[in-house]
Amino acid sequence: MKPLGTDTSSAVALFRGLADPARLALLQHLARHGEHRVVDLVEHVGLAQSTVSGHLACLRDCGLVVVRPEGRSSLYSLARPELTDLLRSAEDLLAATGHQVALCPSYGSQT
Repeated sequence: MKPLGTDTSSAVALFRGLADPARLALLQHLARHGEHRVVDLVEHVGLAQSTVSGHLACLRDCGLVVVRPEGRSSLYSLARPELTDLLRSAEDLLAATGHQVALCPSYGSQT
C-alpha cells in the first residue's frame, strides 16, 4: 500500500461524489451486476431517466464509469476494478462500525 499523501483534495472530491445517494446506488448496482443501459438502471434504482443520465454523466466526467455504444444504446460500467474493491471495503467497514457511523452527530442519519 502506498503511503497517504498530504494533498487530500482528490480524495475529498472522490468521497463527495460517492456521498450522493443516487450516484452511490448506481455505482453499487454496476459493481454488483456489471454493465447496464440507462433504461435498465432507471428500472433497477427507481430514479427518473433524467436523474440517472445526469448522474452517469457526472460519474463519467470523474472517470468512475465508462460508456460503450451498442447499436442505438449505450452501456455503462465501472471504469476501474478498484472501485468495486472500495465499495466492498466500505460495506465491510459499515458492518463493523455501522451503528456508530449512523449515530455520528456530524454525518449520521440524524443530520
